[in-house]
Amino acid sequence: MAERTDNQYPLLERVPVPAYLRQLPLEQLPEVCRELRQDIIRELADNPGHFASSLGVVELTVALHYVFDTPYDRIVWDVGHQAYGHKILTGRREAFATNRRFHGLRPFPSPEESEYDSFTCGHASNSISAALGMALAAKAHGDANRHVVAVIGDGAMSGGLAFEGLNNAANTPNDVLIILNDNNMSIDHSVGGMKHLLHQLQINPTYNKLRYKAARKLFSWGFLNENRKKRILRFNNSLKSFINHQQNVFEGMDIRYFGPADGHDVIELVKTLRIIKDMSGPKLLHIHTVKGKGFEPAEHGGAVWHAPGKFDPQTGELLKHDETGLPPKFQDVFGNTLLELARVNDKIVGVTPAMPTGCSMNILMEAMPDRAFDVGIAEGHAVTFSAGMAKDGLIPFCNIYSSFAQRAYDNLIHDVCISKLKVVLCLDRAGLVGEDGPTHHGAFDLAYLRPIPNLTIASPMDEHELRHLMYTSQLEGNGPFVIRYPRGRGSQVDWECPMHAIPVGQGRKLKDGSDVALLSIGPLGVAAQQAIREVEAEHPERSIAHYDMRFLKPLDERLLTEVASRFRKIVTLEDGVRTGGLGSAVLEWLSDHGISISVTRLGLPDRFVEHGSVKELHHLCGIDVEGIKKALV
Repeated sequence: MAERTDNQYPLLERVPVPAYLRQLPLEQLPEVCRELRQDIIRELADNPGHFASSLGVVELTVALHYVFDTPYDRIVWDVGHQAYGHKILTGRREAFATNRRFHGLRPFPSPEESEYDSFTCGHASNSISAALGMALAAKAHGDANRHVVAVIGDGAMSGGLAFEGLNNAANTPNDVLIILNDNNMSIDHSVGGMKHLLHQLQINPTYNKLRYKAARKLFSWGFLNENRKKRILRFNNSLKSFINHQQNVFEGMDIRYFGPADGHDVIELVKTLRIIKDMSGPKLLHIHTVKGKGFEPAEHGGAVWHAPGKFDPQTGELLKHDETGLPPKFQDVFGNTLLELARVNDKIVGVTPAMPTGCSMNILMEAMPDRAFDVGIAEGHAVTFSAGMAKDGLIPFCNIYSSFAQRAYDNLIHDVCISKLKVVLCLDRAGLVGEDGPTHHGAFDLAYLRPIPNLTIASPMDEHELRHLMYTSQLEGNGPFVIRYPRGRGSQVDWECPMHAIPVGQGRKLKDGSDVALLSIGPLGVAAQQAIREVEAEHPERSIAHYDMRFLKPLDERLLTEVASRFRKIVTLEDGVRTGGLGSAVLEWLSDHGISISVTRLGLPDRFVEHGSVKELHHLCGIDVEGIKKALV
């Protein structure tokens, strides 16, 4: 925990909750921002988390809680990477040292943790839809004074759900304020004095008072109705676009647009928010910020400082562990193997929704930039885009984190599997991912994918198996193919093995036995091997067989027939929910064949698993070596 003393953060000490922040004079807010930024830097140097995003919105966070009456007024954070300053200002400063730790503060805003967290965060692009729903609920309950604000980044704005929310907001009576935090110039950057003049005109109170009075008069005289009002707004927006030499999608949707504004001028932000917060109708404030603002290495460090791990807060030096002799990360094996395959097969292309570094698609992008595509935070589009390429002969390897692939479920069914298109869906971060918690655990993919026809589902036990499965998936005759693997390191240091095809649906016997058959899928098979060794060493009379199923679909029925004929007890092991996964598939097969055998299913429970290290969570769910041993004895 970073050491704090009162004289280090004298203003922050006086702000246990936002009500105290609102008692400070406006001119002290820049100092509050400075202290808050330093507090975040010191804390995250020792207890890693999402760093640069939170630094980039310090001024916005302070301004929002200063202007709006939180928690009565609602702030909906999109994704939640940027909400550490929000947590510190809303009664969690002393507990912030436990952020992302087992039983500590949650990694993202959650209503279960604080009344200031108005909506569950973790997946991108949902803030506008949620905020609109809250605004309409407030009206329905007679809370006419409640303000609702959605804070969304330029990256999240690329998601389809964001545009669905915008479309609905534009056609539904509401007063939602959308704040677009643009830290990568995804929307036209601001240049020239005319744009500044227009921004000042838009937020000028006299201008807006006259505008409102004129509109009310025209309504009362019968010259203005809702349809005419929309036409006038469109004309007004067209005129602004002509003068401003630019057009944006928001004004085209009749959402009143303000900005761009400096997202690091807290005093101007407060003044702007005070003026526009009570304006009627949906409105959008576009601000420019710098990701990692106030910590020079993060300002220029790109993706490295999104979640950098531990670092020296004075020098910015990243504190890395010695990785000599360690097995590689599964994602790096994927990235290098994909490039290796692409060099041989010119039909192979790569697709990822805004995760090229995280999933190691950047390896292909750097070597073959015309054969790798980052489509932005748009998982559904990534899958259908892949399907379009597959329809005309390419072989897309579409890499999506397991939890985010849930957002592309319909696309996978409708656009890929019905037509049996050759899309290889690589699900990174499958299983329990650790400190990012329930919104990011890849808990459900085995269960939600298994019912889909025409789909092959596989999970490698180690790096060699990952390479073999990737090689197999691109061969002629194989249709839609899912390969799922976890976050983190595998078990093979010498991972660069020659690749060969694995017959689809064929598992393998790793060890023979006579008492119990353990059927595992995926990398948990390595823990199973250790558990079996320890059980047989402690109980010499026990004899345990171990089968690596490899494929959830199709199941290896030859292997299951052998197991059913030789054993009276089966243990299944998977890093996914027990309901609907491997254990369920084995039980269904046994039932369909009229076979009654004792089956113990090890996997994730029927609840959302909290955050913590992967080791802690595996133990919590009984799928570590200790838990496996208990099931085998």
